[in-house]
Amino acid sequence: MTTVLPDAATAATDPLRWEPQWEMSALRHVPLAAGRDVERRSSSVWVLVLSGAVALETAQGRRALRAGDAVLVDGATAHRITATEDSEVAVADLRSAHPVPVLPSPFVVPGFSARHSGIAALITLCPLRDECRPSAFVASYGSLVGAAMVASWLEEGGRPDEPPAGADPAVTDVVAALMRDPGRAWTIDAMARLVHLSRSALTDRFRRALGRSPSEVLRDVRMQVARKLLRDPARTVTQVAFAVGYGSTAAFSRAFSAYEGVGPQEWRASSRARDPQ
Repeated sequence: MTTVLPDAATAATDPLRWEPQWEMSALRHVPLAAGRDVERRSSSVWVLVLSGAVALETAQGRRALRAGDAVLVDGATAHRITATEDSEVAVADLRSAHPVPVLPSPFVVPGFSARHSGIAALITLCPLRDECRPSAFVASYGSLVGAAMVASWLEEGGRPDEPPAGADPAVTDVVAALMRDPGRAWTIDAMARLVHLSRSALTDRFRRALGRSPSEVLRDVRMQVARKLLRDPARTVTQVAFAVGYGSTAAFSRAFSAYEGVGPQEWRASSRARDPQ
């Protein structure tokens, strides 16, 4: 499966085809005394070293990061980021908006601040306490930082037409099928049959590759498609519900509300208010 960053022409000519490729809800500046760790998260984490130095430890080994370096680690990768001297880091919950990771994990970009000086300047100007606000401002950071990380990956020989090294082909094949047909009455058994695995084997491979179960990824796919369809004012909520595999408007509304925190009608209204263009 391929995740392609949209260009301005696509967004302008067909706004319903445009979807954010990266998401972020918080970006904080965190001072770290020597020996202190960056707080671990269950989701992915992006760290830019603003000053000082840190050490990244994963199953691949230990790597030193100095001021200006950045790293993205997904939620399925066990890791530890520790200050090796008094430091300050920018920490964000940057994540791909698509179920299959776009980049390898961990992905380190040496000299991120020099290679992407404009974005680094924006991050440096972010308030030093709590989360940057308003949330739309942070979401914009997500798109910018994600695009910069992908650009760095491509500069280093990454291929946009194939999953990152180490990606599980069974997982990527199943996720691609879910995205092609989110309205199908999917079960874990049906997903497993696609790649000739047992239910338990598929679930284990999903958890190792993505840190989530097949059912959770199916929900993510359906909600991603639902958000896109809800931006079309010509579609009713009922039409969207059936298009993404829910048997009733009520069931879809409950699932959407649990996922987004608001119902589909309210989300649609707020989306128009946020993005009038």
